[in-house]
Amino acid sequence: MPSYTDILISEPEHGVLTISLNRPQAFNALRTQTLAEIASVLAECQQDDGVRCVVVTGSEKVFAAGADIREMAELDMVGVMNNKRPVHWASIRDFSKPLLASVNGYCLGGGCELAMHADIVIAATNAKFGQPEINLGIIPGAGGTQRLVRTVGKPLAMKMVLAGEMISADEAQQAGLVAEVTQPELTLKRTQALAKTIASKAPLAVQLAKESVLQAFESPLSSGLEFERKAFVALAATHDRNEGIRAFTERRKPEFKGY
Repeated sequence: MPSYTDILISEPEHGVLTISLNRPQAFNALRTQTLAEIASVLAECQQDDGVRCVVVTGSEKVFAAGADIREMAELDMVGVMNNKRPVHWASIRDFSKPLLASVNGYCLGGGCELAMHADIVIAATNAKFGQPEINLGIIPGAGGTQRLVRTVGKPLAMKMVLAGEMISADEAQQAGLVAEVTQPELTLKRTQALAKTIASKAPLAVQLAKESVLQAFESPLSSGLEFERKAFVALAATHDRNEGIRAFTERRKPEFKGY
């Protein structure tokens, strides 16, 4: 992989690659360059069979405090319209392998939107989630208004977006934004452990399972059920499906090949 300025990349371990946001001087604010680097890494991972799952994390005190306000201040309406950020966000959204977020500290604005792009969010007890864009006279611009209401429901989404108030990790878990809450020193380890568990499963089944779940947000129930059934049938033709059943009957650990 090429070198990056805004993120750090780990060597894949047990099929899991970790992306660490690395702009401590800016509280990991997501400037356009940061998003471009994340999108680039995910594009590389998409083509790498050795990477089955990706974890994105920040520091112990902040996941990402939002977009880069200084960069934003330099853009007028035409600049915002022509900005490459939507392209990078789309690349992150379209990543087909599991993406997990490990969140410590502040997860605000674009940081919260990045977390919502993940399939699973593990948060520390000190995590704070919010969409405070209203305080700057703007609104969320990377899916915050749309993903948040689909995740936590209209009342809480309205409160977060209109008032700009933050919620705690426990509130985020109760609302469905977060899957688990851990002690701060354990957040990344727990997220990576869960990612390794997912990475040990049959890759095609994991990919189709992710796509099937996401269909629930994109289509009516009848279409989602049809997609699920077709995916279920398609997996019947794979080596890994037969290996999984055989290993179960033989009481041994399956050896999935990815086809």
